[in-house]
Amino acid sequence: MTDHHTYGTSTHTAGELVRLVSDRLGLVFTERDSYYRGVYHLASIPNGRIEIQPNPIPGDDDEDDLYAPERPATQVLLLTITPTPDPALQARLDSIEGLIHLDQETT
Repeated sequence: MTDHHTYGTSTHTAGELVRLVSDRLGLVFTERDSYYRGVYHLASIPNGRIEIQPNPIPGDDDEDDLYAPERPATQVLLLTITPTPDPALQARLDSIEGLIHLDQETT
């Protein structure tokens, strides 16, 4: 089983959210560059990972596409992936002002 959560913000930039989450959770994010996703930030947590990325990602036609097209107003996304639900992690992320829990999927 894998537990996925999606959070979003239009209040913070990706860089600001990286700093907020780093301070709140004591994590170190590394910047990655992906052809598909553009620039995103990745941190490992004891049982999973957290990714922060802009919702607009570079498209093939020099136009930005949305990673989460169902959330066009959301500028930055935070994705968590853990093997099982982690209520403590969710509570800490929920306490960040301007960060909104958008979706959960367990597979």
